[in-house]
Amino acid sequence: MKDLTRRTFIRNTALVAGGFAFSSFGIKKTRPRLSFSTLGCPDWSFPKIVDFAEQHGYQGLEIRGLLRQMDLPQCPEFSTEQNRKATMTLMRDKGLHFVGLGSSSTLHFAAGAVRQKNLDDGKRFIDLAQQIDCPYVRVFPNNFPKDQLRETTLDLIASGLLELAGHAKGSKVKVLMETHGELVKSDDLLSIMNAAQHKHSGLVWDIANMWMVTGEPPEDAYKKLKKFIKHTHIKDASMVDGKPQFTLLGKGEVPIFTGIDELVKDNYKGYYSFEWEKMWHPEIAEPEIALADFPVSFRKHLNKN
Repeated sequence: MKDLTRRTFIRNTALVAGGFAFSSFGIKKTRPRLSFSTLGCPDWSFPKIVDFAEQHGYQGLEIRGLLRQMDLPQCPEFSTEQNRKATMTLMRDKGLHFVGLGSSSTLHFAAGAVRQKNLDDGKRFIDLAQQIDCPYVRVFPNNFPKDQLRETTLDLIASGLLELAGHAKGSKVKVLMETHGELVKSDDLLSIMNAAQHKHSGLVWDIANMWMVTGEPPEDAYKKLKKFIKHTHIKDASMVDGKPQFTLLGKGEVPIFTGIDELVKDNYKGYYSFEWEKMWHPEIAEPEIALADFPVSFRKHLNKN
């Protein structure tokens, strides 16, 4: 068989994505909604990103940098009211929704200038999210500093999350802490989220981030954390010499479909957001391949059930 041309490959993947049948999960269940993080296409213009998302059956976009500018309020697409309106019009025209803004705000720092800068950055992202009708802002927990007591760090993260949630009060925005860095054990995460319960706080469940460190079965982690989960990051990887090598969905060692199945069975209404870390790992597959493969592989799995 002759190799598919690039044009044929793109057309076929779009057809599969658009033709998803909900299978035995039942018509009363929420139809899974897919998004991808712009971390996967750091050199694409915004018009190219939205065109690609529309063509490949995505419903949303998670913005984590545009053309390698990670401070989103400085991006031309968001820097003025006129530009924000034009950006939102383009999204609506393509039938897409903003599903999250990926900030770099990190909450484990002790009181001081660094902590304040991270909190201020988180608040700027919350303000931008409100302006563009985006429901979530992601923040990091993120580490256990060696010179800081473990319980102190957990308290700092929880109090930081509560402060940011308080800033979002009166808006439609929720601040979501990602399962990330050294904060990937379900009991630690549960401790933080119980302490930071708020109408405007929640959790991004990155299944791979947790499993690659802890080995905890996703179904066990989900049972503990599900009431806090508002958004997900979906990715796969194989562990080589103790480090992850990212793969296309279903090609690695992460029990990613187990986590996805837990969400689907529980009628999770949020987005399944593909996080292809091309920005940090330039050696992995190009976005034209990886971002096209995700909706096909995701829906192929669900159609087996």
